[in-house]
Parts: sequence; C-alpha cells; structure tokens
Amino acid sequence: MSFDLVANVVIAGVLTGLVYGLMALGLSVIFGVVRVVNFAHGEMMTIAMYAATLLFAAFQLDPFLAMLPVAALFFVLGYALQAGLINPFITRPEHSQFMLLVAVAIVMVNALLMIFGPDARNVQLDYQLESFEIGKILIDKARLYAAGAAIVAAAALFLFFKYSLTGKAIRACADNYLGAKVVGLNVKRYYALTFGLGSACVAVAGCAMALLVDVTPPLGPYYTLLAFVIVIVGGLGSMTGALLGGVLIGVSEALAGLFITPSAKSMFSFGLLILVLLLRPQGLLGRR
Repeated sequence: MSFDLVANVVIAGVLTGLVYGLMALGLSVIFGVVRVVNFAHGEMMTIAMYAATLLFAAFQLDPFLAMLPVAALFFVLGYALQAGLINPFITRPEHSQFMLLVAVAIVMVNALLMIFGPDARNVQLDYQLESFEIGKILIDKARLYAAGAAIVAAAALFLFFKYSLTGKAIRACADNYLGAKVVGLNVKRYYALTFGLGSACVAVAGCAMALLVDVTPPLGPYYTLLAFVIVIVGGLGSMTGALLGGVLIGVSEALAGLFITPSAKSMFSFGLLILVLLLRPQGLLGRR
C-alpha cells in the first residue's frame, strides 16, 4: 500500500473530522454552560441536512449558501426549545432531563420518517466530483470547502465567547450559576442563547455534511452517539477538545475503512473512546 494513498485517506479523514468537530462543538457548548446533555443533537443535525437538501431541490441553493438561513432558523428553534421546554427541567433530577431529551429525539426521528420516508436524499453539484491536485495528493473539493466552513464557524464562536459582552456573561453563568444570579444576570435567558448557538453550530455542520453523505432519518441517533464519543474523547465542556476529538475520530474512521473495511469504522471510534477513558478519563483537553 503506497504512502500517497494513506496520505490521501488521512487528509480526507481530517477534513471530515473538522465537520464532526463542529457538530460536537455545539453539544460541548450546551453541556459546558447549561449542564444539560442534548440527546437530540444528532437528530437536529439530520434535520439541518434535510433542510439543505430541500433548499437545493426547491431553489438550487448551494448548501454553503444555505448555511446562514438554516443556522439562523436553528438558532431561533434552539432558543425556543431551551426557553420553553428545557429551562423548567434545569433544577430537576438528571434522569428527568435525560427522558425529556430522549423523547424529543424520538419525536424528531419519527417525524422525519413520516414526512420524508426512509429513502435517502442528497445534493448533487459539479464540484463534488472535483479535486485539488498537489503532486500525487488529491484533496476533495467538497470536503475541503466543508472543513473550511467548519473552521470559520468554530472561529466565530470562539471569538464570540472570548470578546463579546454576551459571551462573557454566558461564561460567567457557566462558571458560577448562583453568583451570576446574584449580580443580576438573567441566567435562563443566557442558557437559551447558548442552546441557540449550539443549535446554529449543528445547523452549519449539517449543511456541510449534506455535501458528503446521503441523508436518511436513522442518521440522527448515529450522529448523536458520534457527538458523544467526540466530546468525551476531547473533554466534556472543552471547545478546543471537541474539534480535536472530531479530527481524531475522522482520521480513525478513514484509516479503518482503508485497512480493514468501512463497516469497521465505528469499532475504531469506540476503541479510541475506551483507550481515552482508560488513560485519561477527563478527555484529552478536559479538566478534572
């Protein structure tokens, strides 16, 4: 097996992993601030993928152009979901939160099945079949563009949390819930904003992923599980860890498909998860 082939596969894995990382970043942000695990995260990603395919079918709108309106819509939906449904469960036992979001996920999957059926849908654009050539290295254009969009979205989120007043207020709510309430911050409003931002991240990732794979309703639970693996590998609550975990999972899946069989990619992902849990339970970039 040639070095060039392995290099091509690794590059493809890194690019796909960055999209995975953006998906997991939304989950990590929500957990890091709200302390609620969104068990409907992958289902929301699948809905975003369907939104991208519908906009393409109806208006021939490139998924990259669809990212902004879909992300804006998901921000509003995420804000409403947190403010109207999840906030009353914030102080309830964790099993109540778990059951609530699992129920939301099941409703989403079955709604997609009722509306679109089990058949796969996709987006077909000319550049999906094109590549950039660097010597013997071939870089898939669609994968590169998707990774670029993921990097831009992740960078925007990093800058928002670091430099904006709202971002700093959200971080304050995450660091000290009671202290934030004492100084007059509307904690539940900032929780809703955070859920909206996490939902916008998964919307951008979904639009990008629509260029790489066909979408079907059962993808939702798979992406939820994948997002959990990524954030645990990277470190729960760590934004940088989510991106790193996504890249590692993307590369491991790509190498599994090359050296063994594509159906073994989940085995490699969970093998990496087990290794991290054994050697560094808090995740690669997580804190104890």
